[in-house]
Amino acid sequence: MTAAAIQQVLKWYAKRKIRELCPVSIANRLLGKQGAIHQLWSIGIVTGASPLQLRHAPGMLNPVLTREDVSDVRALFVADPFLLRGPDLWHMFFEVYNFDADRGEIAWATSEDGFAWTYQKVVLRESFHLSYPYVFEWHGRYYMIPETHQAESVRLYEARSFPTKWECIGTLIQGHRFNDSSIFYYHDRWWLFSETNPALAHDTLRLYHAPDLGGPWHEHPRSPIIQANPHIARPAGRVVVVGDRILRFAQDCFPVYGTKVRAFEIVQLTPSTYREQPASRGSLFGPSWRLWTQGGMHHVDSHRLDSHQWIAAVDGWREVGWPIPEGWQRTMC
Repeated sequence: MTAAAIQQVLKWYAKRKIRELCPVSIANRLLGKQGAIHQLWSIGIVTGASPLQLRHAPGMLNPVLTREDVSDVRALFVADPFLLRGPDLWHMFFEVYNFDADRGEIAWATSEDGFAWTYQKVVLRESFHLSYPYVFEWHGRYYMIPETHQAESVRLYEARSFPTKWECIGTLIQGHRFNDSSIFYYHDRWWLFSETNPALAHDTLRLYHAPDLGGPWHEHPRSPIIQANPHIARPAGRVVVVGDRILRFAQDCFPVYGTKVRAFEIVQLTPSTYREQPASRGSLFGPSWRLWTQGGMHHVDSHRLDSHQWIAAVDGWREVGWPIPEGWQRTMC
């Protein structure tokens, strides 16, 4: 690496630390909301034969949602998409970073086929930051566990009128700065991953379990199951359970946040044991030649489309300071 390249990396890292350690409002004054290090996130759709074989479909126009689609608030970016398939419509819930409120809020979009999406509106906002709206259906009811790290708790929301009215019905776990909590049901128990490093190092993964959704929740005796490893600790989307196979997706947050997505298969999971192994060689997603993913990717939410195909919502980012060709919002994959 040349001296100039090293200097560029150090400058990038210094700006990144300002973003991580300073309140957003202060960081914006120091660096500018439109400064060179601002990560402009957008949302895309990919398909494939399995959750481990997802690709950008030929002819697909991505990204499918950008900040330009948000019509009810001034959006800095959109990210963290989660899907639900209804009888007649696909629903997507995702973070909209509200420029004026200076925090994330949860928005909703719809699609008839899962590929072409229409933005609807913000459906959940709090006095603190919201992101990563992990939505799921259980016994005919719809629930959401958004990231609420500023509240230092994992909060459970239920749709009182799906999909637009959500109410917090309880706190599942508290005591840490919980990031990207990811819940799933397996062998008659609920399980939940969450990244908890208070220094925003994205390198500590904890595991919790409970007999019922409402609890009581207990930390696994092997938790934290990952420490001091920013490559594989922070969750990167929905945990996929197919039969007895469990796939966990993780963000690679080095050298910068949101660089790549990796996959792991959990091969042993009981209230007293845990073991996982890489599910694929290398990363599933990462920086690419596509303008909207040139910086990196950090999220995937996979669902079975039919007996032969899976569909997934992903996100990616680029630096605002990079050249912006006319019509960048929709680029052929």
